[in-house]
Amino acid sequence: MCSHRPPCPTADSPDHHTAVIVSAHPEQGWSLLCNGTIVFDDTGELLPDGRVVDPYRTLGPLTVAA
Repeated sequence: MCSHRPPCPTADSPDHHTAVIVSAHPEQGWSLLCNGTIVFDDTGELLPDGRVVDPYRTLGPLTVAA
């Protein structure tokens, strides 16, 4: 699917999310990558074979009530 040089990482590689965006839909919260992966604004991903990569969210600093 990728025609870039060097080619984008495949959907099976650990760095698959670094592929080039070929179609962005920020109003809907997702983008299609060159390798067929769909990435969502919440950091979740849908791989071309239908597998789901759960969102990975980092927690902000904890606040303690006084």
